[in-house]
Amino acid sequence: MPTNYTGPDRRRAGTILSHERSQADAEQIEALIDESIEGTFPASDPPAYGVVADRIARLERDHPAGWPELRLRQWEATRDTLQLWSQVVGKIRLALAPMQNHWWQVPLYVSARGLTTTAMPYPGGTVELTFDFLDHVLKMETSWGKTAAVELKPRTVAGFYRAVKSALLAIDIEVPIWPHPVELANPIPFDQDEIHASYDGEAVKRFWHLLVRSNQVFHQFRSTFLGKCSPVHFWWGGFDLAHTRFSGRKAPVHPGGIPHLADRVTRESYSHECISVGWWPGGGAVDDAAFYAYAYPEPSGCSDAQIEPAGAYYHQELREWILPYEIVRHATDPDATLLTFLESTYAAAASLGAWDRSSLERS
Repeated sequence: MPTNYTGPDRRRAGTILSHERSQADAEQIEALIDESIEGTFPASDPPAYGVVADRIARLERDHPAGWPELRLRQWEATRDTLQLWSQVVGKIRLALAPMQNHWWQVPLYVSARGLTTTAMPYPGGTVELTFDFLDHVLKMETSWGKTAAVELKPRTVAGFYRAVKSALLAIDIEVPIWPHPVELANPIPFDQDEIHASYDGEAVKRFWHLLVRSNQVFHQFRSTFLGKCSPVHFWWGGFDLAHTRFSGRKAPVHPGGIPHLADRVTRESYSHECISVGWWPGGGAVDDAAFYAYAYPEPSGCSDAQIEPAGAYYHQELREWILPYEIVRHATDPDATLLTFLESTYAAAASLGAWDRSSLERS
């Protein structure tokens, strides 16, 4: 066992500690590491060394400095359960929030601790629901001061659904929702689903860290567009983080056909010409996490357009550009690599679609 922390390990520790929520803990570990570097950490005291090593490992796990690993096979059962839980919460937002164009009132948003509905109107005030992926609870807060929480742990969708309804009633909130999942094959009503019951808290935390990093780059991408565009939001139906730009022109009527989603919903979403980008955890035609980009209607030539970075490609079945998440995660500059994908696919689709780019983009 080594008797000191030097060089890259010391720099890594400093980076991790900069994210630590407890300043007292950070200072204590810094002092222990400094003792190690000064040679006062005796080899005869491995337990003391172990305190440092274990603490650094935990900090790195809780606050990853880079883009986290998230292979679909590592958390697919948890992903399936969490997607259904998010639909329960999303349908509450759908029931309470007034209609907006393209259904922008229904998604969730990346927050400092997880995913949130933001404040939703309710008679007499507002209510907000937040998936807290640090403490692993679903928080419920009202403007009249009442709060409740549902623990995020391995439990069935039916059990989660009952717990959410009970917690809401405890803070004087009653929201009838249609208890059926959408955009999924073979859906089971929430109150009958005793199958999906997985929750790996560490995997969920990595998922949230990935959303945080992606959200930041998507907002940077959004900042250069002057035309109509969506917020950066999380669609609980498809379980993807997305952002959409619009040309200003109406689009042909969308054919619909998304599983267990009314065609009127899809047609409102795609009522105007748009280019969308996003991230989703994979499955089906793409077997792992990936970033995507597509245009509706798709202009001729997209499949042959030159896009960046290396490794991005056009998926013939999905009719979307795909950038595997692993390419971003392992890039020398992941943020720049992702931004290059977003910008090059937008430029290709907007140019092929004859968008008025000079009036829509910030120079």
